[in-house]
Amino acid sequence: MKKMKEQIKKFIPSFLIDWYHFSLSFLGAVLYGFPSKKIKIIGVTGTNGKSTTVDLVARILEEEGYGVASLSSIKFKIKEKEWPNELKMTMPGRFKIKQFLRQAVKAGCQYAVIEVASEGIKQHRHRFIDFQVAVFTNLTPEHIEAHGGFEKYKKAKGDFFKSVKEVHVVNMDDKYADYFLGFPSEKKYVYGISNKPKGKKWEFIGAEDISASRNGTSFTVGNTAFNLKLLGEFNIYNALAAICVGLSQGIKIETSKKALEKAEGISGRMEEVISSPFKVFVDYAFTPNALEKVYQSIRSGFNPSKMICVLGSCGGGRDKWKRPVLGGIAADYCDRIIVTNEDPYDENPMEIIDQVYKGAKGRAEKILDRKEAIREALSSARPNDAVIITGKGCEPWICLADGKKIPWDDRRTVREEFSKIDI
Repeated sequence: MKKMKEQIKKFIPSFLIDWYHFSLSFLGAVLYGFPSKKIKIIGVTGTNGKSTTVDLVARILEEEGYGVASLSSIKFKIKEKEWPNELKMTMPGRFKIKQFLRQAVKAGCQYAVIEVASEGIKQHRHRFIDFQVAVFTNLTPEHIEAHGGFEKYKKAKGDFFKSVKEVHVVNMDDKYADYFLGFPSEKKYVYGISNKPKGKKWEFIGAEDISASRNGTSFTVGNTAFNLKLLGEFNIYNALAAICVGLSQGIKIETSKKALEKAEGISGRMEEVISSPFKVFVDYAFTPNALEKVYQSIRSGFNPSKMICVLGSCGGGRDKWKRPVLGGIAADYCDRIIVTNEDPYDENPMEIIDQVYKGAKGRAEKILDRKEAIREALSSARPNDAVIITGKGCEPWICLADGKKIPWDDRRTVREEFSKIDI
């Protein structure tokens, strides 16, 4: 069915496809009564860190006493009710976002925090949603084939910022910060660790006295010290973005501190699944930038004797360029590398594995079955080692050809296989 749809698309002019998606977005807004006019909407875009930032922003708003809804690639949440996002879509189509916002309004929420993906922007899923705040986390190459090049991918993110007129929150340390700061807005908040804007009227939130360890991260903003349970220096950036959003909504930094220090971690993001006698981490990292940051964080924060890494890459024609790059990053950081299946979709999974393998400089081994790969990694681990399993995080499926899905959870598989090991 998927292949048939792709073939049909080839014969339809692009402007008609564009009009079709735009019309769907408008019809969804009409059908559900333009719900965003009755609730404040915050959108978070970028390549990495979106889901975590959505979660942290929602926590700060909740700490202030607001009713909050949130939508990310991990989960849907309306006040206390939450359920997993099993759609394999960051921004669901077919009216689902407008329906979700209508439910949030009906539940009495004052805010909704939404993860905004480039594919969703391309298909106009952000249209007819009145965003008050746009947040930019970072930008690295991703979805290149889908957009027809990095510049078009960047432009999609920029189109979202262009549509939001009230508040912009931008990572000052990202190389594309100036691009996003170039879009007009009533207020701008910038954050970072390395770069402080000079001669600008933007409000700057900078982290100082930074520390990242096996217990979490710590930093100060002005006179306020933050001690978070979140692992990895990259999570300091996510926290700073969330603090900026809080300030833009009149929330004191002390409230943000209280909310962020309660956060135990985000599902499938640097999640420590096994703690002893060796560590096992599951992370969603599927981009080169994210993968390298995960490896760096574990190496510096935990100083393991060996890093045993299980990874793969996505199929379906998605970003084939990055497959050998991922393998190369694993070769730079890992002591043992197992390349395995991830989400092959309609591609031959062994061909994907071979492409990742080629980038690993002859240092990897190939195991097609993901469960077997995880079992082998766990069996070879010794005390003080770290096993890092990346690419899926808390995703509930392995996606195969013709739309077929196999129920899956890396974390559950780790626990099951770990219980069988004679330690």
